[in-house]
Amino acid sequence: MKKNVILGIDVGATGIKGGLVDVTTGKMVTERFRFDTPSPATPEAMAATVKKLVDHIGYKGPVGVGFPAIVRRGIAASAANIDNSWVNTDITKVFGKATGLPFVALNDADAAGIATMAFGTGKQYANDGVVLMVTIGTGLGGALFVNGELMPNLEIGQVFLKNQKIVAEKFISNRVRKDTDMSWSEFGKRFSKFLKHVDSIFNPDLIVLGGGASKSFDEYKRFLKTNAEVKPAILQNTAGTVGAAVYAASKKPKVK
Repeated sequence: MKKNVILGIDVGATGIKGGLVDVTTGKMVTERFRFDTPSPATPEAMAATVKKLVDHIGYKGPVGVGFPAIVRRGIAASAANIDNSWVNTDITKVFGKATGLPFVALNDADAAGIATMAFGTGKQYANDGVVLMVTIGTGLGGALFVNGELMPNLEIGQVFLKNQKIVAEKFISNRVRKDTDMSWSEFGKRFSKFLKHVDSIFNPDLIVLGGGASKSFDEYKRFLKTNAEVKPAILQNTAGTVGAAVYAASKKPKVK
């Protein structure tokens, strides 16, 4: 396996996706394979699915994994849309033991943000400026970059909007849109409330939208009212996978 080709895995509430990435170009060198996230999404069950993915690709080497949780030094400090037994569990040890490979882990939105800043929409501010990435999927993920430096574990979906008793990702997300059969115009108006709120807090130069709903950006962009420029991510579904691989390349993990 070439040193610049690394396996990136993007763990989500419904699917575990992964593929080989050329970390010098940000290009996928295989297709992105997907396996359903097990239910319940316990460490043991998810480790078995990750092993299935690694075996399917036939990969040996370091692995980066974007994970739907606050991640501190490889340990999950929360459990967003996965089983609560993940809290205080070492993600890198669980997946490393199952596969025999060295893992590094980071928040899934942070992984998407790393790819976006290196190879995508945020590249113009890679060294100077403030970029906020928002991933719109089962919940709302966030990644904040200041002059190219990642501010990790920005749980942006957990903020409360003014006069609201539920967190933002329960008010608007791609899951909320689908579950309520919401029109794109209604989605845009609701999402604009969220974006205006976080725009006033972080004052970014650019807000990049990723995740499932970003692919339909043209359907609701006219409803978004912010001071910051808002653009869709150009890497779309591959961002989490690419970013996880790039992160692994920078950390050079060893088997725990």
